[in-house]
Amino acid sequence: MPRQARIDAPGALHHIITRGIERGKIFRDDKDREEFLTRLGQVVQQTKTKCYAWALIPNHFHLLLKTGDVPMATVMRRVLTGYAVWYNHRHHRSGHLFQNRYKSILCQEDVYLKELVRYIHLNPLRAGLVKDLKELDRYPYTGHKVLMGKGKREWQSIEPVLHFFSENIPKGRQEYQRYVREGVNQGRQPNLVGGGLIRSAGGWTEVRMLRKGGEFQKSDERILGDGDFVERVLAEADEQMAKKYAMKARGIGLDQLAKGVAALIEVSSEELIGASKNRKLAKGRSLFCYWAAHLLGFSMIEISKRLEISLSTVSVSAQKGKKLVHEKGWAIEKILNINI
Repeated sequence: MPRQARIDAPGALHHIITRGIERGKIFRDDKDREEFLTRLGQVVQQTKTKCYAWALIPNHFHLLLKTGDVPMATVMRRVLTGYAVWYNHRHHRSGHLFQNRYKSILCQEDVYLKELVRYIHLNPLRAGLVKDLKELDRYPYTGHKVLMGKGKREWQSIEPVLHFFSENIPKGRQEYQRYVREGVNQGRQPNLVGGGLIRSAGGWTEVRMLRKGGEFQKSDERILGDGDFVERVLAEADEQMAKKYAMKARGIGLDQLAKGVAALIEVSSEELIGASKNRKLAKGRSLFCYWAAHLLGFSMIEISKRLEISLSTVSVSAQKGKKLVHEKGWAIEKILNINI
């Protein structure tokens, strides 16, 4: 069965789970854990990705991330590849460190954020790494300690989580602590980490009740949310994929895109190359980066080589290009004079 495509969008909330290959350890000691967290922190800050929750277990980890300036796939590739190379070098090993692709579940934020933060932060307790909540409050390898105000990770987003409990931070912290305590005896929750319709509806009991009432909810293994949320996400993803496939079917590449963008802003395609600060050229490069990455599916590396600019410039330019497209109402099919 072919893999399903990742689903992502700016501002999308993802529960990410990554395991070691053959259930092997990916963190052998605190030096490994600190290296991973340093890399994670650098990437989420550079990409303006929000991290709401995280937990490191010897053979896997959980993250709750909100997409920022760059796609989640790019964020995770940077974190995982860099750490795997470092880990292999340090421990004199070779080969894959992580099991297959990481698991990414796009989540309905207003419904599931609190539950997921609690579920992720209780992982060390369920795994037996700490014996009780008192120890969990001091455990340095989960975001719980930071939310409790007993530790600091500059890259972890604290206020948005605590504001789900109260606008007042100290009170929010108290309510969060109470909420975590209530979840201690819940154990593993399959509805939060797998199960398609089971997850989307909240459990088998809810599914059976819906079916008895003749109500059928849209579901997808990659999405955690109610039927309307799932349907909306899939519709947006399908529209985006339809455009991508249509472009690929026509064999549209970077050269053709460059000519179309250059004609739009009335310059030559050669002038788009390089890091000139000329406003017109910068605008053209922004449009090129956005359409090349998000509609044509080219990697940041390919775009960076084509324009002879850095990867970070590609990322920033793509975000500016997206804003321009929405403000001006420009459509790539009209720029390239094709029908989709």
